[in-house]
Amino acid sequence: MKTNHLKPTLWLIICIVGLPQIAETIYTPSLPDIARSLNVSANQTEYTLTIYLFGFAVGVLLWGGLSDRIGRKPALMLGLAIYMLGCIACFFAPTIEVLMLARFVQAFGGSTGSVLGQAIARDAFPQSERGKAFSMISLAMGFAPGVGPVIGGFTDHNFGWRAVFLVLIGLGTYVFFKVLTQLPETKQPGTQRAPLLKSAWNVLTDRRILTYGFLVGGCNGILFSFYGEGPFYFIKILGVSVNHYGLLCLGTAIPLILGSLISRQMHAHGKSGDKIILAGCGFCSTGAISLLALVFAGFINPQYGAWAISAALFLVMLTFVGIPMIISNCLSSALEHYSHMAGTAASLFGFYYYLWISAMTGIMGSMHNGTLIPMPLFFTGICFSMIGAFAYYIKREVLVAKTA
Repeated sequence: MKTNHLKPTLWLIICIVGLPQIAETIYTPSLPDIARSLNVSANQTEYTLTIYLFGFAVGVLLWGGLSDRIGRKPALMLGLAIYMLGCIACFFAPTIEVLMLARFVQAFGGSTGSVLGQAIARDAFPQSERGKAFSMISLAMGFAPGVGPVIGGFTDHNFGWRAVFLVLIGLGTYVFFKVLTQLPETKQPGTQRAPLLKSAWNVLTDRRILTYGFLVGGCNGILFSFYGEGPFYFIKILGVSVNHYGLLCLGTAIPLILGSLISRQMHAHGKSGDKIILAGCGFCSTGAISLLALVFAGFINPQYGAWAISAALFLVMLTFVGIPMIISNCLSSALEHYSHMAGTAASLFGFYYYLWISAMTGIMGSMHNGTLIPMPLFFTGICFSMIGAFAYYIKREVLVAKTA
């Protein structure tokens, strides 16, 4: 039985989880400026997001297992220190290659917040409270990337793109001292650091984890592909200013809040996590298909000005409603059979779905061609893939239940 002194505040967990999410997107309004400043193509600047997510994947593979060995708090503080070193390197980066390397280091350290924030929540909250807790954590994971471009757009407009990384250093320092002074050690007695290869085989051959991880990867693939492609979509093609683009991204946080609230209400009315996931897939696919249809029909076009911007934004927001509905329930349920090795399992699970996210943002970057078609086309493809994977998983579960 967990005692109160082992339960950190949900706000502190949200700060831990939210920091790396802000770092993923805070500089995205600056991507066109970075391309001009470093004299590189739009595709190359989008790959700085891809390499960040790859660094995240590598990081989560380490931090969970390390935290099972040395404790959540020491591992978290070490990761935050590495994250801030990466931010400093980003600030001084003279070339796109150095910026990419620095972003990898930044992500490698920052990923500790994502994986250990989830492990701390599993340590601290009983199963009966975990669904609601993860709904709030999912909200932070979705809302923080939406806040990032607002801060980044204002900072870039007034102080230049390098100043964005000074903001991240300040935020990292704040979270570091909050962890130092307020986070109790939550690792439970008996938590094991299982052998990595054996654990990887057990975790990554589990159909539940493979399916839920792909769904988390798909949702985040949509989200972060938008943050990579969106500046060119709205700023370069549809004519939105850098400052206004930041506010536009803040608007995309509204459906993420709404989706989290819908998930909480469905839980309160006794709906299962799988039914909420299915409903979330419905929102995502409806928004993506509608956006693609309007682009192909020519209704979303720079010549229509504010109408085209509003229509595109509304359909992106509709797509985003389903994201927290899917992610929160996947995160809550995926590792429920691995409490004896929570940190290691969370690392492997995070590594798996961040590889998907990194791959998806890389594909989005390679599809960039200066038109309005690639983004909604890619979103639609991801949605169909998620629905197919989830339907196959449910069908297999029903067959297993019948033969048991």
